[in-house]
Amino acid sequence: MATAAEYGHNSWELSIQVDQREGDEGMKFKLRVKGDLHIGGLMLKLVEKIKAPQDWSDHAIWWEKKSCWLLKTHWTLDKYGVQADADLRYTPQHKPLCIQLPNMKTIKLRVSFSCVVFKTVAEICKALNIRRSEELSLLKPPDDPKKKKKKDKGTESAFDDILNMDVAGGIYCSLGLYSKTMTPTYDPDSGSPASSTSLWFGENPMMACQPNLPPEELAKLYKPLTLEDKAAINAGWLDSSRSLMEQGIQENDRLLLRFKYHSFFDLNPKYDAVRITQLYEQARWAILLEEIDCTEEEMLMFASLQYHICKLTLSTEPLTNSSEPEIDEVEAALSNLESTLEGRNADKILEDITDIPKLEDMLKLFRPKRLTLKPYKEYWFVFRDTTISYYKNKESANKEPIEQLHLRGCEVIPDVNVTEKKFGLKLLLPTADGMNEIYIRCDNETQYSKWKAACMLASKGKTMAYSSYRTEVKKIQSFLQMKSLAPPPGHAAPDVESMEMNAECFVSPRYAKKYKTKQLTTRILEALHNISQLSLMEAKMRFIQAWQSLPEFGIKYYIVRFRGSKKDELLGISYNKLIRIDMSTGLPVTTWRFSNMKQWNVNWEIKQVTIEFDQSVSIAFSCQSCDCKVVHEYIGGYIFLSTRSKDQNETLREELFHKLTGGQD
Repeated sequence: MATAAEYGHNSWELSIQVDQREGDEGMKFKLRVKGDLHIGGLMLKLVEKIKAPQDWSDHAIWWEKKSCWLLKTHWTLDKYGVQADADLRYTPQHKPLCIQLPNMKTIKLRVSFSCVVFKTVAEICKALNIRRSEELSLLKPPDDPKKKKKKDKGTESAFDDILNMDVAGGIYCSLGLYSKTMTPTYDPDSGSPASSTSLWFGENPMMACQPNLPPEELAKLYKPLTLEDKAAINAGWLDSSRSLMEQGIQENDRLLLRFKYHSFFDLNPKYDAVRITQLYEQARWAILLEEIDCTEEEMLMFASLQYHICKLTLSTEPLTNSSEPEIDEVEAALSNLESTLEGRNADKILEDITDIPKLEDMLKLFRPKRLTLKPYKEYWFVFRDTTISYYKNKESANKEPIEQLHLRGCEVIPDVNVTEKKFGLKLLLPTADGMNEIYIRCDNETQYSKWKAACMLASKGKTMAYSSYRTEVKKIQSFLQMKSLAPPPGHAAPDVESMEMNAECFVSPRYAKKYKTKQLTTRILEALHNISQLSLMEAKMRFIQAWQSLPEFGIKYYIVRFRGSKKDELLGISYNKLIRIDMSTGLPVTTWRFSNMKQWNVNWEIKQVTIEFDQSVSIAFSCQSCDCKVVHEYIGGYIFLSTRSKDQNETLREELFHKLTGGQD
């Protein structure tokens, strides 16, 4: 047994700051300890010295200098490297955090500052009743110099209200909200049993659509973004493998909760009322603030959907769903949405097919890089398997084609204006030295729908024999009908006085300046006739679906420098591909699909990401606008999401996520 002198010789004084709950003043204590004392023993010794009768179970040791939590209670001070000069804090692991939701409303939640962000986001989503938390993450708000000026304080006046919540229970008691199969078990307000199809989220403020801002308020928020600006914003995603405290986040800081990964799995109105509403709100603000590009025709279509949703929201009684169709009908409609995303249930090849279907039509073709007096020229096109062949005319179809276009891995970009009867496709075909750009023009909506659906399937290596082809054709036709802004023949001109809301609230400030209010009102009301029969949930889903159809949907930009290059370029990351983009023109140079990826890794010493694809294609780049961990996590995150299937239960495979995104073997 050590003598007092020996103990004093081998021990030292350790200073520990004890943080209390909000409103209580902190205390500082000095303990005499030895290096072989484990963290659990240190906390016990500290609590005994504090002599305060309270629950300390949420407290843990935080080492400020090393920016790390000492959570392994069986580790000793020596193993952690703690010495006498270490200033430690005994602080609550759960702290209040201000979180701006996709609908721009801010809530205050007490969340874990010691768990990795991946778990903290899951905790937040559980409180908000949002399934599939792996699709969301936390983003640091971009620096805005205007906020430092008092005169601009009003720019956020519409979002100043903060809703206080308790993460242990959320708005409703999360633990009682769902059974393990995500079936509602009882009404959390009345305690009465709830049917499996009951949508009793009506009074949940997370499910309510927010009213549109007045045009002058919207104009203050609007800021045209360059691709470089977008890259700077995307650098703000938090590291999912580290805790909030480890990334410099303090209590009551403000973070943005957003859908980070644009791969929305198993959207189901039975369980996802909040998720669908927040997804709609994120899409709505992306359109209004022009964070994503869209045409004038598309902007007016989105405006009419917003107006319709606003009207239904104001007229719908809480906790009633009489306007909603049966759930089975909604689920059938959602299959269209799911079929557009990869990583879903595998398509089934149509039964009893002895021949792969083919398309044959007289279409127009244009190559912008070729000098020609007549841009578009007619050819006889034949689409078979995943290849387009074109001939001088129909009679030449049994001879050698002028050219064959292999569509596997290509980009399919719509070039459409329904009002002007323009139905075109832009195909970006991958080549060894970049992208080969080709335009194809169809004569009508039916022709366009068939050819676009075939091209989209072929880009994924699928043929028209897959069952999703017919579904895709119908979805495209429905979308074109929704984009039609002209009233049907014999339809009376809209009464502009019937619109109770300011039309300028539903379009971006740039488009609001382009039209007089009366003109804008007329055009929105004209587009309304195509969607006026949609229920509230259907309208939100259509908005999300239309958002997904935009060429720039889901692309996150980062400034990188490719190996061997002397200039910075942009890397676009989407749910199924990487895009190399010329920074000066904003045009894609080449595309690599995740489906062709063999492996990727990071050299952490030189901060370089290396990716290998099929056919011995290899790329490497260093990140200029952010840490390479951010890009590495984005790529790994999408690979992780592609492994999900409906056969799995709701269990989150966190270990696999960290293996794919954490940069560890």
